[in-house]
Amino acid sequence: MARVTVTRVTDAVIAEGLRKHYGDVKALDGIDLRVPQGTVLGLLGPNGAGKTTAVRILTTLLRPDAGRAEVAGIDVLADPAGVRSRIGLSGQYAAVDEYLTGFENLDMIGRLYHLGRRRSRERARELLTRFRLEEAADRPAKTYSGGMRRRLDLAGALVADPPVLFLDEPTTGLDPRSRTDMWEVIQGLVAGGTSLLLTTQYLEEADLLADQIVVIDHGRVIAKGTADQLKAQVGGERLAITVTHPGQLQTARELLEPLGVGPVAVEEHRRSLLMPVTGGAAVLTDALRRLDAAQVTLDDVGLRRPTLDDVFLTLTGHAAEPGSADGGGPPGEVGQDGSADQIEEMSR
Repeated sequence: MARVTVTRVTDAVIAEGLRKHYGDVKALDGIDLRVPQGTVLGLLGPNGAGKTTAVRILTTLLRPDAGRAEVAGIDVLADPAGVRSRIGLSGQYAAVDEYLTGFENLDMIGRLYHLGRRRSRERARELLTRFRLEEAADRPAKTYSGGMRRRLDLAGALVADPPVLFLDEPTTGLDPRSRTDMWEVIQGLVAGGTSLLLTTQYLEEADLLADQIVVIDHGRVIAKGTADQLKAQVGGERLAITVTHPGQLQTARELLEPLGVGPVAVEEHRRSLLMPVTGGAAVLTDALRRLDAAQVTLDDVGLRRPTLDDVFLTLTGHAAEPGSADGGGPPGEVGQDGSADQIEEMSR
């Protein structure tokens, strides 16, 4: 009897050397990505870094100029239909039909995935309950709040119960409570075995959810590792102060800059500055003496460990821009918002 060899897929997503150019613009310039099964990869980058372009390629909505990719063990270019049957996608904006009810939206997606009338209706009800939308199930989606629309959109990405999920800026524009609710939903999905590629500019989101983080800029990977590993690259402590009076911020900077070991980040609208230091309590004491002698009054002062925001600033040269969209391509490419056309294309 012939032996059958079964290949065990250990990476839910593999991308090697992905490139996508638009004229002289290098949206992707040879990036490599891996998402082990049952884990979350956080893809970080500033506006226009190429995050959405990468997601579009991996979800078969865009062809790369070069490189290869596999999702759930299936080659993205050789068998796009096979990939689509194994993934869910939630774009930067909620892809719901605002004139349909929540139930009708999910039922329609089930039909597009050929689940059949009975199973589509059952699945719609299951997901409405899971996402705490059952009371609004029969209301038009245009009456939903932003957080409710995002939950409905994510529910739509889960109708076919995909093992691999792509979330492109899933909490963009949400208020803090809705964002926290969405994080809880995502954590529950991963706990259930879903593999996830998450693009975000909310650094606390990546810190909370991602097992591994890849930072890209100008279409290239510039750093990768766990959140703690990336923070360790920045190293040291941060001296953070907030002055009482905006006019004293420049004075504080001039007094404290000699104590730092790196660039000083000033946020005038917050009356604050942040700078890397060494020396722990001793440098904090020195800073307080200098400020007191110059009669600079403070609302807040302290030492803290580096955050992902510090990592982002160090690696890219500027702070993250939460909530802004990564265009990922010129006008005429597949829409950022995951429109109904995208849903239909994904279901074929």
